Amino acid sequence: MSSPPSSAAAASVVAPHRMRKHSAFRRLLVAPAGAILVAFLALQAMCIAYALINPDEFRYISSQNLTILMKAIPVLGCLALGVGVLMIAGEFDLSVGSVYTLTAIVMAVQVGAGLNPFLAAALAILIGIVIGVLHGTITLKASLPSFIVTLGGLLFWRGAVLLYNGAVQVRFDPGPTFQGLFGGTFLGINAAFWWFIALSIAFYCLLHRHRFGNHVFATGGNQPAATAIGIDTGRVKIIAFAIAGGMAAFAGILATVRVGSVQPGQGVGIELQAIAACVIGGLSLTGGRGSILGIFLGAMLIHTITDVLLLLRAPGFYLDMFIAVLIVGASAFNRFIERKGAG
Repeated sequence: MSSPPSSAAAASVVAPHRMRKHSAFRRLLVAPAGAILVAFLALQAMCIAYALINPDEFRYISSQNLTILMKAIPVLGCLALGVGVLMIAGEFDLSVGSVYTLTAIVMAVQVGAGLNPFLAAALAILIGIVIGVLHGTITLKASLPSFIVTLGGLLFWRGAVLLYNGAVQVRFDPGPTFQGLFGGTFLGINAAFWWFIALSIAFYCLLHRHRFGNHVFATGGNQPAATAIGIDTGRVKIIAFAIAGGMAAFAGILATVRVGSVQPGQGVGIELQAIAACVIGGLSLTGGRGSILGIFLGAMLIHTITDVLLLLRAPGFYLDMFIAVLIVGASAFNRFIERKGAG
């Protein structure tokens, strides 16, 4: 008759299993979007649980609240997608908020003057792309930090908004077809959110499944090495600037359709929220690291926190404080992961 296994033998069997579980969780955390995924799922679980316990006081899972969320998230999300690609390439664009407003006002004014809304939207996106190319060209040709160039762009294009149409609100009435395509509802979900999902998938394929994406990561991670292996890093950065400008214009289209008008000051500060979404989503401030999933979840997390604070009737400045803590904490965590990877 065999004797039962000793406690030491049992521990030796259980220990590797625990180590594998801890190792898997550690690998998840150090993945570009791992930490944000864990944080997002944990926050959703807490919000849903509290909403089920207090459905009258905390209406997080009500259809009305979810509809508001799905209308608000895509604007920041689309901006963050463009900004994120540029950050992975190792550059910044602080002007996207001003470009977002300028292109939206140009579109609204042109539609008011009788131009077809689809042509006006295409014109807005083209203007955003041209502005992005201009910023990228100045950055590269003059060997200036993109932070400085786009900070100047932020102020210049904000002034251009007032020069073009003054400090007045512009109404936007594009007609039912355009309104339905960008602001309607499909399968119970707002069209803008479908656009955000579709663009996130497209950017995922571009960045993680296409040669251009490899060039973006290589350019942001180690530009001299990327140049040495034949990558045209200047071209990559110009394209990334163009993407950021085009996505800023597209975000302006979504916001204008949702509200039905454009305010000259509506884009103030949104560029910082876009950068915050990227940093919270695991993008490195020095370039070369990040993921589209992280950007997607970063935008979702910021709006989820905003929504929770509003439902709890917290003062508005709490959001700024919380986002500030998230940015610093995420940056410190990303830096820790980079050092650990380098070591």
